[in-house]
Amino acid sequence: MVLNGSQIIIECLKEQGVDTVFGYPGGAILNVYDAIYQQNQIKHVLTSHEQGASHAADGYARSTGKVGVCVATSGPGATNFITGIADAMMDSTPIVCITAQVNADKLGTDFFQEADMIGITIPITKWSYLITKASEIPQVIARAFAIAKGGKPGPVVLSLTKNAQVEIMEYSGYNRSQYIKDLAKSSNPIDSQKTQKAAQLLNSAQKPLIIAGHGITLSGAEEELKTLAEKGNIPVANTLMGISCIPSEHPLYVGKVGMHGNIAPNAMTQQADVILAVGMRFSDRVTGEVEGYAPNAKIIHIDIEETEINKNVKVDLPLVGNAKDVLAGIIPYIKYSQREEWFKYEEELASKEYEMIIRPKLLSEKEEIFMGQVVDSISRNANHSAVIVTDVGQNQMFSARYAKFRKNRSWVTSGGLGTMGFGLPAAIGAKMGNKDRDVIAIVGDGGFQMNIQELGTIMQSKIGVKIVL
Repeated sequence: MVLNGSQIIIECLKEQGVDTVFGYPGGAILNVYDAIYQQNQIKHVLTSHEQGASHAADGYARSTGKVGVCVATSGPGATNFITGIADAMMDSTPIVCITAQVNADKLGTDFFQEADMIGITIPITKWSYLITKASEIPQVIARAFAIAKGGKPGPVVLSLTKNAQVEIMEYSGYNRSQYIKDLAKSSNPIDSQKTQKAAQLLNSAQKPLIIAGHGITLSGAEEELKTLAEKGNIPVANTLMGISCIPSEHPLYVGKVGMHGNIAPNAMTQQADVILAVGMRFSDRVTGEVEGYAPNAKIIHIDIEETEINKNVKVDLPLVGNAKDVLAGIIPYIKYSQREEWFKYEEELASKEYEMIIRPKLLSEKEEIFMGQVVDSISRNANHSAVIVTDVGQNQMFSARYAKFRKNRSWVTSGGLGTMGFGLPAAIGAKMGNKDRDVIAIVGDGGFQMNIQELGTIMQSKIGVKIVL
């Protein structure tokens, strides 16, 4: 069939399984918008600002495990994506950002609304590419999705010249596999000797601790995490980005590590003799001064990105690979151990924290309402099954402390970049990807105002987000 470049983009997106696109139109991208509206399979959510579109695509991706897609015009429309792209890069979120560009023959002339999105975004993307002719589109779309989702996920930017959008070509269908053969390199096999060594360290430990990071969610390793912990009777803590990867009510779950975490897992980190760190990067918010971090522990570090190993904390046993696969390789060798003293230590600290800090806040009879009470009440009334989306600041930390979770992919927040203004548009994206679940945005007044225009998006598109300010 004969199609123009814009129509081919939409056909490729449909073949990739895209059902929702977030964006804001402008003159240079209107041909793509025409193509969106000519078909009825992809839902377009018209945001009020391009930053809102990029955060919405992020919230959609984090809460569904799919690739989020956003669209913007050239120049300022495209550059308004930058904060959302950087946020997605820091937190390893797979999004594809499609931006318009001036005609190929006008590149470099400072034409109206020309901005070099490739040069601007190279440091904050996994891949950036300038499409200058329609014939490139199928291959580039295939590569973009493969790169965004593959390995350690992250954002991809595609800059699409105006002429490429309108060029006519014969289009014979989309076979993504034919376009990404050069990316289909097999991952390194899991080293069985190292997985056995990891199991031996855990089996011999008196005070082992698993710290679960965002990599558990990204790799879909939630069941493997639970299986390993239960088989070995090993306590599990998580990082801020690892929240909801294990049910809050699981008997082996001991809370969150880091400067805003719980007393018990932080103290256990300093007392542990073996730490299994899975899909985490030893952020400064977790470690504090690295010189004094986990002084007694042999550290096993699982991460899909080799560059993360020994970057912040020196580890004893590195295991490079997908967390799901590596954990599956360790599980057969894990043995059960009672560890009564270790769990008694945790229970004493957790009880102390509850009596001194949590209980007075949650059960206060004072006239004022504490933030912890609000978050706890919201979580309980949602049966601990809502998707909680936060902005950044105290609203984020109280939500992390007092919300509880029974389902995976129920926690959406800006971790690495700490982006105020993230919460409201990210909640829009999360709701579009989870129409059968409650989505609750918990925000502070500062971050709320930074993208407050997205209230218009919620109203216009009738998106059922609950907002707690």
